Amino acid sequence: MSSSSDAYRFDIIIDKYIIYINNIIFAAGLIGNIFNILVFTKLKVFRGNRCAFYLIIESIVSTILLFIYFIFHIFKKIYGAEPDDISLIVCKLKITFIQSCRLLISSVICFKALDQFFSTNYRVYLRRIPTFKRARYSVIIVTILWVLQTIPYIFFSNIVPSLGCIVTNQALFRYYSYFYYILLNGLFPILISSLFSLFAYRNVRHLIRRQVPIQRRRLDHQMTAMIFVRVLVFVILTLPFTIFQIYKLNININLITDLHYDINQVVATIVTSLLIYNYSLTFYIFLVTSSRFRRQVKYLLLKKCWLPIKCYCCKSNRNAIHPMVTISDASGIELVS
Repeated sequence: MSSSSDAYRFDIIIDKYIIYINNIIFAAGLIGNIFNILVFTKLKVFRGNRCAFYLIIESIVSTILLFIYFIFHIFKKIYGAEPDDISLIVCKLKITFIQSCRLLISSVICFKALDQFFSTNYRVYLRRIPTFKRARYSVIIVTILWVLQTIPYIFFSNIVPSLGCIVTNQALFRYYSYFYYILLNGLFPILISSLFSLFAYRNVRHLIRRQVPIQRRRLDHQMTAMIFVRVLVFVILTLPFTIFQIYKLNININLITDLHYDINQVVATIVTSLLIYNYSLTFYIFLVTSSRFRRQVKYLLLKKCWLPIKCYCCKSNRNAIHPMVTISDASGIELVS
């Protein structure tokens, strides 16, 4: 088999994979994130809960990211190129905005693990550290920090023919390759979130020994288990991308063949899509792993959504003019408006 036919086959695989997977990710992610926002804002049990606040922030930012990815995907299918490969302004804004959102989501996942570790700890002074006010300030501070971190990309990202929208400054490129991808958006959040979620999971198993109200204990058990599984999935989906970035930095470019390049493109597409799964699977992870969350979603759908609609429809029917039933002389039934 010739190398050109191999390359053509790999291009077909990538195109088909992107078409189907992107559509599935967007549809599932949009529905799931909306449900997450509704569950954690409408149900009283989650009001004032810091982890619920973090989950709402994560769902909102994930929805925005999915919309960006989907719009760029549709634009490319229609015009044959992504907007950031055509417009320099879009190129600069895309890198800045997507990086900030990715880092914010990673930070929020770490905050959730840290919050559960502190709130379930047997030491009183550690349980008093996390507050709702500090949770809000933490989100605001990291948002500002990650936006400031991306400012250099506005000045040093450009459109290069045949390469598209890339960073042209070598120092910034090295920072982007070594620090951002591998550490800042890779190993750091993976280690922090996994470590503290394990500690929180260990703490929550000993809650029964403390004088904790049963309702609070159940909520702590639920949130800790949900956050633990969320962090586990985050690590599983982020680690392949981080490993691939480390692999790319150690490749000898002079030894790469066309077939090797095409295989790398397929792998890059797969690990990137796995990374994007982080923005669409949270709701379904909770739905599968938590029976209490399933009951809460069912309650939301029946009591908070379906019942108001049903009451509205019944009220409309009562206000409408209904036909009257009268008995005619011919012992038949007439419908009189």
